[in-house]
Amino acid sequence: MKAAVLKSFGSPLVIENVPEPVLGTGEVIVDIVATRVLSYMNEVFSGARNYALDLPIIPGPGGIGRVRAIGPDATKLAVGDWVFCDPTVRSRDDAIAPDIALQGLTAAGAGGMRLQKHFRHGSFAEQMRLPTENVKPLGAITSEQATHWCALGTMLVPYGGFLAANLRPGETVLVSGATGNFGSAAVSVALATGAACVVAPGRNETILADLVRRFGPRVKPVKLTGNEDDDRESMKRAASGPVDCVFDIMPPSVGTNVVRAAVMTVRPYGRVVLMGGVGMAGGPGLELPYPWIMRNCISIHGVWMYPPDAASRLIALVRAELLRLDEYEATAFDLDHANEAIAHAAANGGPFKMTVIRP
Repeated sequence: MKAAVLKSFGSPLVIENVPEPVLGTGEVIVDIVATRVLSYMNEVFSGARNYALDLPIIPGPGGIGRVRAIGPDATKLAVGDWVFCDPTVRSRDDAIAPDIALQGLTAAGAGGMRLQKHFRHGSFAEQMRLPTENVKPLGAITSEQATHWCALGTMLVPYGGFLAANLRPGETVLVSGATGNFGSAAVSVALATGAACVVAPGRNETILADLVRRFGPRVKPVKLTGNEDDDRESMKRAASGPVDCVFDIMPPSVGTNVVRAAVMTVRPYGRVVLMGGVGMAGGPGLELPYPWIMRNCISIHGVWMYPPDAASRLIALVRAELLRLDEYEATAFDLDHANEAIAHAAANGGPFKMTVIRP
């Protein structure tokens, strides 16, 4: 089969023929129809992000495709089914604290690297082998619709954060990083799950206005100034009431004062979700006042990705037309032009923009 292979950091992907994956027990092979390209994939491939990848590897986190072959433990899937390939692979021998690898992207710790050595190859290929539990049925779609269904991979990240915080219908959410690719998805997901109000802070007034245009008056935009105390008060005023949940997904390049300003808008007994990149590129970590956390009974949730059932639940939201995939403007490349797709994604990584490879 044809695949795009990363052989060394700092080198372009090599498009070549590789052996087809071999089915094992507890596994499914999927014919990949469409797979998204992360906007920062160029930083992963250059080595700048220092992601844990055992090279050579076929990269690509997840995708949309059709079932090609199933193992004996699959009782609901059938050959030809349209599915979402969930890249969050978990070890099966510790249900309480499983090791995790993001297939085709990175891994956490020594256990995650062991997982990666088996489920190592991702979706930048004509076929992909996954654990059975990572193959999520979509129902009937067309090949053309597969491109927009790739947006599930972006929306699942904030959805996992909101599940961890037990976001309830009618609550007020503040999305720190609302003008970014994952942050704008968080605004969309929060509203789809019933948030009464989403405070959307940011510096880009054009993007803030676009969020209001897309989703209406439940979105409350706030233009940030860079002054931590002033910005915190502006965000609180925009909420027109207590902020029940703060969701942060700021990238590594953002200063801790911006994140802290948002986090400390949350009400007493409120919840904070940390899914961003503060400190990952070096520098200070996020400092929060111990007395403020303790006396206000603040719950802080560090969340990496999402629980195993999240994809199926998010698919149901799309099917119920509570969450719209057509918000995304998608640009598609074939597999032969994977390197061009990487460059395009880096230059076009804004809200509701998506770069897709169609093998």
